[in-house]
Amino acid sequence: MKIPTVGSIPAIILNTECVYDGNLRHYFNTVFMTATNLRNGYHNFGHMFHVTFRCYEAIKYYGVTIGKRDARALLIAAMFHDFNHPGKTGNDDLNIIFALRGLNKHLLDEDRDLLPLIIEIIQATEFPYTVAGEKIAFLCQIIRDADISQVFSVSWIQTFAFGLSGEMGVCPKRMLEMQEGYLTSLRFLTAWGKATFPQNVIDTKIMEVKTLLACLD
Repeated sequence: MKIPTVGSIPAIILNTECVYDGNLRHYFNTVFMTATNLRNGYHNFGHMFHVTFRCYEAIKYYGVTIGKRDARALLIAAMFHDFNHPGKTGNDDLNIIFALRGLNKHLLDEDRDLLPLIIEIIQATEFPYTVAGEKIAFLCQIIRDADISQVFSVSWIQTFAFGLSGEMGVCPKRMLEMQEGYLTSLRFLTAWGKATFPQNVIDTKIMEVKTLLACLD
């Protein structure tokens, strides 16, 4: 069987480009087979692996600047940052507890030395943020940027207007209105985030949201 080497979840899981230590088959199997949030409206399998994919892109962007053990820690954190999320907003500190509980249960012995770093990275995704982005560690900044980048995916209308709105208990149109304000204040922390989603890309997305809202009036 020939495994794709670029731009696929299998390539990331099996580390075909050798950007981190080992592979992530155990963790992929754990999430795929045991996580309780895989069918949530927003905090689901797609979101967890969107963040994983973006973190992988960032690791490749920075190259040897990120060591292979740190890269492994970042990817494990991305895969588990919303593990067993209940699909409701408003108690993200509790959601972090669920994620860390799952991480501790399924962490391989070979990764025990990475546990403090993985925990730190996952905790950086708690929203609303309790620590400003400029004050958190570099790997934490990467996962924050990856976590907020899903609005730029091709399926963002489904994901936000219907998925996240359902979790928040608001109507889809209201969710679009909220996205306009969110995007206006959106800023990425890392050089990777700014290069991947420059201001003109953000401005284009804002115009897309405004146009959709105008179509709904």
